[in-house]
Amino acid sequence: MKEKGTISIHTENIFPIIKKFLYSDNEIFLRELVSNAADATQKIKRLASLGQYNGELGELKVEVAFDEEAKTITISDNGLGMTDEEIKKYINQIAFSGATEFVEKFKDAKDANEIIGKFGLGFYSAFMVSDLVEINTLSYQDGAKSAAWVCDGSTEYEIKEGTRTTRGTDIILHVNKESEEFLNKQKLQTILDKYFKFLPVTLVFGTETDSIEDGEDAEGKKQYKSVEVPNVINSAKPIWTQAPADLKDEDYLQFYKELYPFSEDPLFWIHLNVDYPFNLTGVLYFPKLKKDVEIQRNKIKLFSRQVFITDEVKDIVPEFLMLLHGVIDSPDIPLNVSRSFLQADSNVKKINSYITKKVAEKLSELFKKDREAYEAKWSDIGIFVKYGMISEEKFYDKAKDFTLLTNTDNKHYTLDEYHNKVKDIQTDKDGNVVYLYTVDPAKQDAFIQSAIKKSYDVLLMDTPIDAHFVSHMEHKLDKTQLKRVDANTIDKLIDKDEKLEHVLSEDETKKVTEIFEKAINKAVYKVEIEALSPDEMPVTVTMDEFMRRMKDMAAMGGGMSFYGSMPDSYKVAINGNHKLVNKILATTDAEEQSQLAKQAFDLALLSQGLLTGADLTAFVNRSVALI
Repeated sequence: MKEKGTISIHTENIFPIIKKFLYSDNEIFLRELVSNAADATQKIKRLASLGQYNGELGELKVEVAFDEEAKTITISDNGLGMTDEEIKKYINQIAFSGATEFVEKFKDAKDANEIIGKFGLGFYSAFMVSDLVEINTLSYQDGAKSAAWVCDGSTEYEIKEGTRTTRGTDIILHVNKESEEFLNKQKLQTILDKYFKFLPVTLVFGTETDSIEDGEDAEGKKQYKSVEVPNVINSAKPIWTQAPADLKDEDYLQFYKELYPFSEDPLFWIHLNVDYPFNLTGVLYFPKLKKDVEIQRNKIKLFSRQVFITDEVKDIVPEFLMLLHGVIDSPDIPLNVSRSFLQADSNVKKINSYITKKVAEKLSELFKKDREAYEAKWSDIGIFVKYGMISEEKFYDKAKDFTLLTNTDNKHYTLDEYHNKVKDIQTDKDGNVVYLYTVDPAKQDAFIQSAIKKSYDVLLMDTPIDAHFVSHMEHKLDKTQLKRVDANTIDKLIDKDEKLEHVLSEDETKKVTEIFEKAINKAVYKVEIEALSPDEMPVTVTMDEFMRRMKDMAAMGGGMSFYGSMPDSYKVAINGNHKLVNKILATTDAEEQSQLAKQAFDLALLSQGLLTGADLTAFVNRSVALI
């Protein structure tokens, strides 16, 4: 048996494109070929279960070997093998899917979806690293003869009689000079560990040294000797393939430690399992968040039938859940997946929506089942929930019932609870309920205390997402405004049209304004005299709520960079009813007036953490001089 021919392709230049550019990472060749080998073993197992193969299955496994001297890598399996006619059909006709035909034929059989790979394009990833590829195979079919296929990377091939005497297939890659890095045990071990830790078929790569008992010495102590044993890659059992009812919390935590050995225990997890309208399994963990949330991305691993695909899952997992950890496995996502294909695939959108729904259901369940425990976790899970409410309308509709607002007393309220708490006392003259919030309780304590004197409540909004969350809530909540507690004096923040007159005459007001403007002497500060309670601070420095919010959002990103580059602009509110103002007016020494005004202004800056550098040093020196 010997035949030469031309591989059937429709475009003259498609073959070099497939060889070089189909995949972005050339290590993918090993993922594709091992997956195809595992596929072949799954097929023979299925045929045996259906009574269509009556021979001995033996120990079904895939083996990977390399020969540095011969410059070859070999992937072997004892699956169903191929005849020469099947080689022509599945290998020479590029992109014909043997797996598709097989699944269609046995679509009513249980677990037909276990088949992993697809012959065709996946196989040709071998030429990314090879000058020559050989197939040596023997079909399971009665009377079949061994067949060999050889191709040097051109469109020419040769089929001849093979040398294999047992059922299965060997793929031999003659590695090209540019890819000799793969002729290294550690390199291959790393790739196999990455992609096949959870492969459902035993995968062996060479041997490893192990210790076994070898009797006892004269004192009765156990003796051990070193032996070479098969190096099995996939020893760990994937938890997502098991039924939740069969698992304990310890099982989920142990699996988490296998995935992320150096991480703290997760807060909780969600076990995904759906078979219609798409197939999806997995476990998603909610981690304890660190401040630098960006470095925690890419912790969700995407698998297809237990073969690792990628940890870039932004099209599959909603953006707001990208900080989750865990595993998603879906056979509806092909192995030769590319980012552009993911975005276009309808199943991806369905999976994205399903994950959003399951996360919302889990959070709602936790909230209703044990609110106290839920509140204890809120500082960690709040960022997920708030981000989700901003970015996903469907998630917002579900999350509004279990979203919590936390005040400076560390008490938690649902959106409805908080509205009912403050509506009677924090409603302004126009009928708007005003929610006050702080982003830094330490720096804004003076403003918080002013609010507390009025019996107002102040929310804590100090997470990275809160700048956007505040604006989103204001848009969603009817007749409700959110104002940062240092955006104005307290009477202006919640304007109840209660006019308090200051005691200064028109001339005195003008004089005090001039004294402070001269003492401050900076264009970014606009001085205004206001009628405040004598108990309030003599000087209050604020930034307009709109500008402050836009700058906060610009710092977090989100299309507000224009505001982030705008110069700061502050209002300096002088309390016309404070005794310091009277003291300034009482002195006739212009220098003393300026010093008092400057000291009061700097105290206001200091209370907000705005006094730095040389200005802070000058303030300290003036204060020492007054002692």
